[in-house]
Amino acid sequence: MSTTVIGKSGTWRNWAGNVTARPVREVTPATVEELAAAVRRAAEDDLRVKAVGTGHSFTAAAATDGVLIRPQLLTGIRNIDRDAMTVTVGAGTPLKRLNVALAREGLSLTNMGDIMEQTVSGATSTGTHGTGRESASIAAQIKGLELVTADGSILTCSATENADVFAAARVGIGALGIVTAITFAVEPIFLLTAREEPMPFEKVLAEFDELHAENEHFEFYWFPHTGNTNTKRNNRSAGPEKPVPQLNSWFEDEFLSNGVFQVANLVGQAVPATIPTIAQISSRALSARSYTDIPYKVFTSPRRVRFVEMEYAVPREALVDTLRELKAMVDRSNLRVSFPVEVRTAPADDITLSTASGRDSAYIAVHMFRGTPYQAYFTAAERIFTAHEGRPHWGKVHTRDTDYFAKVYPRFGEFTALRDRLDPERRFQNDYLRRVLGA
Repeated sequence: MSTTVIGKSGTWRNWAGNVTARPVREVTPATVEELAAAVRRAAEDDLRVKAVGTGHSFTAAAATDGVLIRPQLLTGIRNIDRDAMTVTVGAGTPLKRLNVALAREGLSLTNMGDIMEQTVSGATSTGTHGTGRESASIAAQIKGLELVTADGSILTCSATENADVFAAARVGIGALGIVTAITFAVEPIFLLTAREEPMPFEKVLAEFDELHAENEHFEFYWFPHTGNTNTKRNNRSAGPEKPVPQLNSWFEDEFLSNGVFQVANLVGQAVPATIPTIAQISSRALSARSYTDIPYKVFTSPRRVRFVEMEYAVPREALVDTLRELKAMVDRSNLRVSFPVEVRTAPADDITLSTASGRDSAYIAVHMFRGTPYQAYFTAAERIFTAHEGRPHWGKVHTRDTDYFAKVYPRFGEFTALRDRLDPERRFQNDYLRRVLGA
């Protein structure tokens, strides 16, 4: 186990650069036992402990001034059970490595988010999700997990073992312990056909229920200051495989979606008055296309333009009203928004603090280019989302606190009672958890 004592310059930063932390020391355990020992030692030194993944959360969920645990040595596939159709992986495994390794074994997750840089534990602990009619978040695909608790003991959890912990720890926000391994349900690898096409904003809203019902995975992006969207439908396919040609892929996914988009955002940041015109051009830059490939090559895409994000889950039936209100707010304001608004869905699940817990949900994500003031836009958007009992993504910017969560999560008390039992001294506490879960 390597332990680093952090000096004055030992500052940890998240991906977006909006969160920093100065831990007393960093620990990179090579085994679960070493991690458990690091937790016990932190208790002896009366220090708080947090594990940090790749820092893709926009909130301070992983920030600590105590001991920062880096799980990058707890990686790789521990076990594949082809009878149970499960795979067990170390918590520090990046989703990208998991997806590639599964594909090599002829296996795949059923659904995934739109990037795959995060670690499996970081992604699931904050409730990362893609879009799906029947298939839910990555955490909803968990069949078992291993957790180091505040007293340094190692707990294995599933629907039949420590079931109350399993119900909560799949989306545990780092409050119940440090996840060291996750067992996911997998299935034989399959093909998806993606159909991407522009569609007017009003048409998408008018036909949203049908688009959702007719497609296994439907999502769209609305470009503020325009009446335009780009839609994406992913459905299982018998094949044949027909990936995006390499040159097209580079031109559309790298040059346009990352390179030109970065330049457009820099121009917009320097001269905000140009943003509505840029939005009109951006919203028409990508033409319709269709391709067929293995799941992770369809679900995920590179995101190199850095941004700050807020995302709320509203009841699915409230989506159209919420989006109309959001568009009306942007249209009548002086805001200049250069990033599209992303809209996805998820079915209800049974995870205590999942944003889709107990209700079919629609997700609305608002973004701002990194370095651009985002507070006015996010505050106005949040007012709309909370009026519809929206639940913020645990890893994205929001201002909600314990009182609010107790109202929008029927099982909130169940989670906090479990936390009292597993971490009575708040070994895994930080400022963020104090705000969202209470002291």
